[in-house]
Amino acid sequence: MAESETKSFEPIFNNPLGNSPGLTINDLNRYLPAIQTIEDISMNAEEMKEGLFLSEGSEGLKKLPDQCIDLIITEPPREPWVDIDNRGSQMTLKEYYEWNQNWLSEAHRILKNTGGIYLICDWHYSSMYYGLLSNEFIIQNRITWYNRSARDKSQTPTWKNQSGDIWFVTKNEDFLFNNHAVSLKSERGNLIHDRDKKSQNNFWFDIPAVNNQDARLSDRLYAKILEASSFKLNWILDPFMRNGDVGVSAKKIGRRFIGFETNKDLLLLSMKRIDQNN
Repeated sequence: MAESETKSFEPIFNNPLGNSPGLTINDLNRYLPAIQTIEDISMNAEEMKEGLFLSEGSEGLKKLPDQCIDLIITEPPREPWVDIDNRGSQMTLKEYYEWNQNWLSEAHRILKNTGGIYLICDWHYSSMYYGLLSNEFIIQNRITWYNRSARDKSQTPTWKNQSGDIWFVTKNEDFLFNNHAVSLKSERGNLIHDRDKKSQNNFWFDIPAVNNQDARLSDRLYAKILEASSFKLNWILDPFMRNGDVGVSAKKIGRRFIGFETNKDLLLLSMKRIDQNN
């Protein structure tokens, strides 16, 4: 065969999806046929099923049975869209508030009585979420964590933001919390003791920077939450999954996971990443 003919069989693109650098042509061939949509969600309390679904989060929540989820870990999007295929104008602040109110109401319904939510947000919306969560849940704590990977894009001439808030709320006062798993590590990995007891501090400065190109936030952040507020085979949900960080961390330590995502490219990347950690 001529040299020119040989070259014609070389791949044209090394990375066919620019916004999803972790996907190849082989990945697309493998995961595209396996995509599940909201129409594929068919569960009841006795027959739960793990899966990643192409669905807007609040719509996916409506398909889950009452009191079926042990823990929700999520970072709500700043610009949600009701229709997956028709991304219209940005929501007004009032519409955004009502949208959050609606999905949190569904979250309350599907959580088990011992369940809880860790809601990750930045300071811009933290007070809004405090008010919303107070209406439906019991506020247990506000965690402030040091986001070493933050990229502050604001134009402020003053302080650059490298912190984030995590609201920890529960459905009842009788909730899951694994005291034995909770420890705060120093920069060197040494346990900090408070009167011979492991510290349970709501300022988390032990979260390392992201070292995985496919991840948004550090795996250690999610691992710390999962170790504290879930056990083996518990049901973990992320209704706004993005690239599957929560699912990856959940599968690594033996939890069962359900995730929703509206962006097909991110859903495919999540499928690949979680598959690799099964």
